[in-house]
Amino acid sequence: MRLYDDPVEVRRGETEGPEQFLWRGRLWKVRAVVAHWVETAPWWQGTEPSGSDLLVERELWRVEAGRGGDRSGVFDLSFSWTDGCWQLVGCAD
Repeated sequence: MRLYDDPVEVRRGETEGPEQFLWRGRLWKVRAVVAHWVETAPWWQGTEPSGSDLLVERELWRVEAGRGGDRSGVFDLSFSWTDGCWQLVGCAD
């Protein structure tokens, strides 16, 4: 799996998971959710305690997606609850 740190636009449908995402000017349609999990940042890498949550969480979705025809791949999409942004963090095609 190649690692990335690219911002993406994600469209969610009726389910809570991603249905489509726009990456590098191309629209990818999610065909299947392979896995879904939540990661917590190491507590020792956090910023100063602010009285709220001490640990930062991000939600990860491993999806199979395609652009049409037979072209498809497996992508890891990350959603940060801290800033509300989506990132593409990995790709295996």
